Amino acid sequence: RVISLFKTSLKKEIKKLVHPSAIIHPSASIRSGVHIGPNVLIEKNVTIMKDTVIGAGSVIGEGSVIGEACNIYPNVSIYDSVFISDRVKLHSGVVIGSDGFGYENNEKGSWEKINQTAGVYIDRDVEIGANSVVDRGTLENTYIGVNVKIDNLVHIAHNVTIGSETLIAGCVGIAGSANIGANCQIGGA
Repeated sequence: RVISLFKTSLKKEIKKLVHPSAIIHPSASIRSGVHIGPNVLIEKNVTIMKDTVIGAGSVIGEGSVIGEACNIYPNVSIYDSVFISDRVKLHSGVVIGSDGFGYENNEKGSWEKINQTAGVYIDRDVEIGANSVVDRGTLENTYIGVNVKIDNLVHIAHNVTIGSETLIAGCVGIAGSANIGANCQIGGA
């Protein structure tokens, strides 16, 4: 706790700062106190709530919602139809909402992609480490519960549910449709 007394705040002391190189679709709703860094792309019908910081080079896909006081570090990719609640931290290189690994062998003996049509719901106070991936659901959302902490280099596959207050260390891979309860601790690799 003493360390937090010396940490400088990442929050910008500005009403709203949008770097001139950012591209924001006119239908996007950007609330007060939002900081948008260089080369950010915000697609149509995105909502970003107040006091959120979007780092350089990040992309936010169509119809996604980012809650209040979130910190999206540089080079984060948030695909379409992702909901992120308040005070979420996504470190550099995080990908949220990529397709799950869903294929079916068709009548010709070829792999045919199964469309991943749902999204991702990340609840409040979640932190996801650098270069981690959370896949979108096939028919229902992938869900990350309140105050879940995920280390670097973690893969959470499609349709996974992770209960509140769970801690996941680096290099863990969670298979599709796994259901992890609350207050779990998963060790590295």
